[in-house]
Amino acid sequence: MAGDKGVLDEAFTYSDGSTQRRVWRLTRHENGRYTGQAEDVVGSAEGQQSGNAFNWTYTLALPVDGKVIEVQFDDWMYLINSKVMLNKAAMRKWGVGLGEVTLSFTKR
Repeated sequence: MAGDKGVLDEAFTYSDGSTQRRVWRLTRHENGRYTGQAEDVVGSAEGQQSGNAFNWTYTLALPVDGKVIEVQFDDWMYLINSKVMLNKAAMRKWGVGLGEVTLSFTKR
C-alpha cells in the first residue's frame, strides 16, 4: 500500500493448465475496512480486517459456456506469515452454494 491505495496482482493457474489474471485496486478506510475494484468485479468489493484474518465479499462476472453470470464470493483470507496467505472462498448464486475454492498466495 502506498498511503491508503494499493494494488493486488493475482495470477491463477488452474489444474487444466488455463491461466487467469486479476488486478485489484484497493483502498484502505478506517477501522480495518477496505474496498476494491477489478475488471471482472461488479461494483465494489467490501472487506474487513481483524488480526491476521480478512473477510472479502464481492460479485464476480464469471464467463460460463459463452455467457457471463454474476456470482457472489465470500472470501476468508488468513495471513500465515509475511509471505504466505491462505484463502478459502465460497461461491453462491441466488444464495445457493455453487462451490468452494481454496488458494494459497505467495509474496515475491
